[in-house]
Amino acid sequence: MQKIKSLMTRQGLKSPPESFSDLGAIESLRVPGKKLPPVLNLQELEEYRDKLKQQQAAVSKKVADLILEKQPAYVKELERVTSLQTGLQLAAVICTNGRRHLNIAKEGFTQASLGLLANQRKRQLLIGLLKSLRTIKTLQRTDVRLSEMLEEEDYPGAIQLCLECQKAASTFKHYSCISELNSKLQDTLEQIEEQLDVALSKICKNFDVNHYTKVQQAYRLLGKTQTAMDQLHMHFTQAIHNTVFQVVLGYVELCAGNTDTKFQKLQYKDLCTHVTPDSYIPCLADLCKALWEVMLSYYRTMEWHEKHDNEDTTSASEGSNMMGAEETSFDRGYIKKKLEHGLTRIWQDVQLKVKTYLLGTDLSIFKYDDFIFVLDIISRLMQVGEEFCGSKSEVLQESIRKQSVNYFKNYHRTRLDELRMFLENETWELCPVKSNFSILQLHEFKFMEQSRSPSVSPSKQSSATSSKTVTLFEQYCSGGNPFEIQADHKDEETEDVLASNGYESDEQEKSAYQEYDSDSDVPEELKRDFVDEQTGDAPVKSVSRETLKSRKKSDYSLNKVNAPILTNTTLNVIRLVGKYMQMMNILKPIAFDVIHFMSQLFDYYLYAIYTFFGRNDSLESTGLGLSSSRLRTTLNRIQESLIDLEVSADSAATLTAAEERKEKVPSPHLSHLVVLTSGDTLYGLAERVVATESLVFLAEQFEFLQPHLDAVMPAVKKPFLQQFYSQTVSTASELRKPIYWIVAGKAIDYEQMLLLMANVKWDVKEIMSQHNIYVDTLLKEFEQFNMRLNEVSKRVRIPLPVSNILWEHCIRLANRTIVEGYANVKKCSNEGRALMQLDFQQFLMKLEKLTDIRPIPDKEFVETYIKAYYLTENDMERWIKEHREYSTKQLTNLVNVCLGSHINKKARQKLLSAIDDIDRPKR
Repeated sequence: MQKIKSLMTRQGLKSPPESFSDLGAIESLRVPGKKLPPVLNLQELEEYRDKLKQQQAAVSKKVADLILEKQPAYVKELERVTSLQTGLQLAAVICTNGRRHLNIAKEGFTQASLGLLANQRKRQLLIGLLKSLRTIKTLQRTDVRLSEMLEEEDYPGAIQLCLECQKAASTFKHYSCISELNSKLQDTLEQIEEQLDVALSKICKNFDVNHYTKVQQAYRLLGKTQTAMDQLHMHFTQAIHNTVFQVVLGYVELCAGNTDTKFQKLQYKDLCTHVTPDSYIPCLADLCKALWEVMLSYYRTMEWHEKHDNEDTTSASEGSNMMGAEETSFDRGYIKKKLEHGLTRIWQDVQLKVKTYLLGTDLSIFKYDDFIFVLDIISRLMQVGEEFCGSKSEVLQESIRKQSVNYFKNYHRTRLDELRMFLENETWELCPVKSNFSILQLHEFKFMEQSRSPSVSPSKQSSATSSKTVTLFEQYCSGGNPFEIQADHKDEETEDVLASNGYESDEQEKSAYQEYDSDSDVPEELKRDFVDEQTGDAPVKSVSRETLKSRKKSDYSLNKVNAPILTNTTLNVIRLVGKYMQMMNILKPIAFDVIHFMSQLFDYYLYAIYTFFGRNDSLESTGLGLSSSRLRTTLNRIQESLIDLEVSADSAATLTAAEERKEKVPSPHLSHLVVLTSGDTLYGLAERVVATESLVFLAEQFEFLQPHLDAVMPAVKKPFLQQFYSQTVSTASELRKPIYWIVAGKAIDYEQMLLLMANVKWDVKEIMSQHNIYVDTLLKEFEQFNMRLNEVSKRVRIPLPVSNILWEHCIRLANRTIVEGYANVKKCSNEGRALMQLDFQQFLMKLEKLTDIRPIPDKEFVETYIKAYYLTENDMERWIKEHREYSTKQLTNLVNVCLGSHINKKARQKLLSAIDDIDRPKR
């Protein structure tokens, strides 16, 4: 089998694997390693030999068949071998020719030519090496240039150079010297980042566009824009803390007068308690200036980012690098959110720092103008906060509210005591002001001219607002500071409210008056407050009677018809109201407290006028309703809530009662210079007119201010304001009746008239044509009253309502006196009753020539009483029940006089019983 295979291989025959399938079968007949049996059997061996022969014959036959079958393939393969041999011989010839030609080429080119090419290649390598060495030399000198660029604050250039050097160093890292340079560049880059952080912190106090642009470019090159924004907010927070600490520390050390470093170790809160009152306002102003610079820097930082975000967005839309654009957009979004959140955070830090400063000092000892200046600064700061981040500054409002309420309580208490002193020293002389006087002309109300009146229509308000939309940041962005306000910020222009001797329009008379009374200091006293809030001097007393008497009579007689009637004290109260409103306008959260205190000023003034001129218990018993129930309620309320009735010292008062007494003011006492008992002056009518009409004028000013007060009053407290106006302010004019009734009760001698009427005989038997003498006496009294009234009007203008009330009171009292005189008659005839009518008609006819009042007051009161004499029994009983305005005495006398004429005793008893029934409920 192996022989056959080897033969076929030598002859180059290919036999497919299937050609050996039969051979395999033959091969399988053999049993490898089969040994002969131990006992040989010839027959078995022969059989086995025959079998092998058969197999050999079969194999031989199969081989022969295969050889014949593969003969064509063998011939073909043999031809291919022969062709291959021919090709090899041809290749040997080509190789021989090539070798011969190469030898020829070698002989044709010289050794020098190949050496030239080698030298050229070597030269190129050396040039590259020289370039690398020069680059390495430049890298070695980079630190010098980086230092120069950092000194020039060219941070983007320095970082760009450093990054390029690092890139170059990575290119030449195969040089051993470069590894050390690479680490040095890394240290330099870290140093640049530290300096960059310092440069970023400078932005917080003084924003510079070019400087910030360089810093942002540098951080962008480093790929740390978000980190830069985080660092920037930390620097702003630190800047706020360091700024306020340094400002306060500077003032504390300046006031301490030594260089002791103990203050530097204090906490900011403790440091604020060491600020002296004298340096408090300058320190607060500088504190706000410094904080303004920090907030302005933040505002300009946001402006810078908004501007550059728009530019980056435009450039990104034009570019094609989407990946870089997305990354930049993400950074911009992060920065925008961070800056927006930072607004509230920074303003909160500012509020807390200023709050700590505000609460570190007790402001209750400050002068009014100083405290108003503090409020003005804080109000301006809250305006900054609202424009900065839309905050309502609740922290600042609460802190300043506490200080304001505390200050205002003490201030108001002092002002009430001063008002009491003014009232007790007031001589109730006229303060001559111009006819066009308005409280808006006073310095204290100048702030109202700057703000829109609530009466302006909303459309006009909105148009005015839209035309002025410049914020403080826009106004002071390029320079200046909103807190650079001088302490002497008062309006320097003088008030022009005083009348010059009554001649307001005649310049010649003005100059004459000035020559006549050039030494008078009254106008200067009236132009300013009576208590110097700056120096704390004692209040200036009212103008004395002697000074006023020394003036020309024309001071009063030539007053304009519409010139307001007011006193020095009235002017002082108006100024106080203006000051209160200033504080309320600056700090609206304490509006209710301020308005409450303002109402107490009016209450006390009203109560004083009533106490001085209107309190008379005998008047209340007349039953004429001179004081309305509303007025009595108001006076009782004022007495209970505001007036200290001077409880005896030995009474055991509780702590609560003592606290309540602190809130009250002692009842004022009328100055001894004011004389109300002289008939020549109509019992102080001039003083009464000035006092009463000054109260009415004050009430009118409160009415004028009501829209302004209502605008700032919290909604939940508005009922208090409405009640104050309806129950108190509106009752001012009602005081005229009781005050002028006292004058009317003394101006006419009613007792003399009763005596004269008692001497008249009324039981005459014939009708008289001549009236009685008491009528002429009474009319003469009225004529004298009219003359004295004219004399008083030369000193003080008597308004028409006052004149009417005086005449009405006098006529009413005269008519009631006439009825009282008729009620004293013991006997009267029909002719006597006719005489009564004649007397009364004569009185009315003459009286109507003296006064313009129509109808005559209580005319029906007298006529009805006279005519009741003629009534029958039944009519009189009905009449008695219907006319309860008459006293029991008058009704009883009427019945008694009628007895015997047309009323019998039985009817008299019945009528008296009816009168008693009417009088019983009164008792």
